[in-house]
Amino acid sequence: MVSATRTCRLITLGCKVNQYETQLVTEALLRAGFREAGDGEAADLCVVNTCTVTENADSRGRQVVRQLARENPNCQTIVTGCYATHDPDSVAKLPNVIEVVPDKRELPDVLLRLGVAEFPTGISRFDGHKRAFVKIQDGCILKCSYCIIPHVRPRLESRSPGDIEEEVRRLIDYGYQEIVLTGIHVGHYGVDTTRGRSGLEPFRLWHLFQQLDRIPGNWRLRLSSIEAAEVTDDFISAAVDCEHLCPHFHPALQSGSDTVLARMRRRYRVGRFLETVGKMHSRLPNPALTTDIIVGFPGETDDEFEQTMETCRQAAFMKIHIFPFSRRRGTRAATMPDQVQASVLKTRCQELAKLEADLARRYQQALLGSDVEVLVEGLAESQPGHVFGTDRRYVTVELPGNRLDFGHLVDGRGVAIWNEKLHASRFSEPNLTSVFAPKSLESATT
Repeated sequence: MVSATRTCRLITLGCKVNQYETQLVTEALLRAGFREAGDGEAADLCVVNTCTVTENADSRGRQVVRQLARENPNCQTIVTGCYATHDPDSVAKLPNVIEVVPDKRELPDVLLRLGVAEFPTGISRFDGHKRAFVKIQDGCILKCSYCIIPHVRPRLESRSPGDIEEEVRRLIDYGYQEIVLTGIHVGHYGVDTTRGRSGLEPFRLWHLFQQLDRIPGNWRLRLSSIEAAEVTDDFISAAVDCEHLCPHFHPALQSGSDTVLARMRRRYRVGRFLETVGKMHSRLPNPALTTDIIVGFPGETDDEFEQTMETCRQAAFMKIHIFPFSRRRGTRAATMPDQVQASVLKTRCQELAKLEADLARRYQQALLGSDVEVLVEGLAESQPGHVFGTDRRYVTVELPGNRLDFGHLVDGRGVAIWNEKLHASRFSEPNLTSVFAPKSLESATT
């Protein structure tokens, strides 16, 4: 057992998967006797979980490691994550770095050398969050021309349904009322278990959320980003029948132009994408569809951009995550000709943002007079005595409440739209008796 006087500090950069993986390391260290360093207190051990999706992410990773060395001059630093995988030699030269872990499967062995004898197979809490992320798979085998991630996480690896269900049950018992299934490519869940193997019965994403839906209780399930190509008729049929699954889906479009999609090396074209979302709109209960759009992909013309705008209108997205194209060394797109000028890129992002605001307002208007179920996340700045949170359909809602509602599901009804938010009345009195204070880590099992 490591002495309880040893302190640690953990920094996470990047996606939901990284946040989940950092929580695993946190629980391993705390169970081994470490404690997290307080504000202004030097840490003995620092763990940095890095991102490499853009050049800026790499730069941010280096900056964080150097800052930790200045503030914790005697610390030992372990660096893991996608940047550590992409450029381990550069990471190893940073100050106080004792270990670079390019493959996160090696983390238990690295920590064992520091006296951490047990590495959990799943998390028991999710620090700093009102909802809990659960990683169900790793890896991506696609070859999109703009993306570096398949180079640093190329191995498909799905967790067993039993392990996932056990973890979800544990988190619900701990007090979380929303669980988000996440991964590097969630729609490929289960593909590795039957890939190249004949005679095995497939177990895919929709089988998993059907299984999890049988867990009783007042909780809800949300999916992170998926590919429209993986939203099959079986997927939609399963989603229709799931009580706990939120009617919010995030099919990543990236571009609404067939010619741009071809240069991106995406697996679908606009017609197929719109056909899929049309089925979702027709069969699911007023689903909220959100998406990602890369603006200014190399060679994108005014006409191609307008095609993207029109596709977004037809898909009736509730929210669009807008990403101005950024060159990523090591990808095909970084060396493509006809890079879009910064001024043009900025103008197009502004135009798409205006469209997004209009589409969001239309969707919010459809919820006026409808029941909403809100996971309360914080105090509303605009109105004293009100809280804000997220509805099942991923709409931001403000309604009466207080701090004791944090982390709880609250029912209400949409009554107005103000400051780009849906405002709701409340069916029950604000919580006066309970707080979001789940069981202690020590009492949870792994």
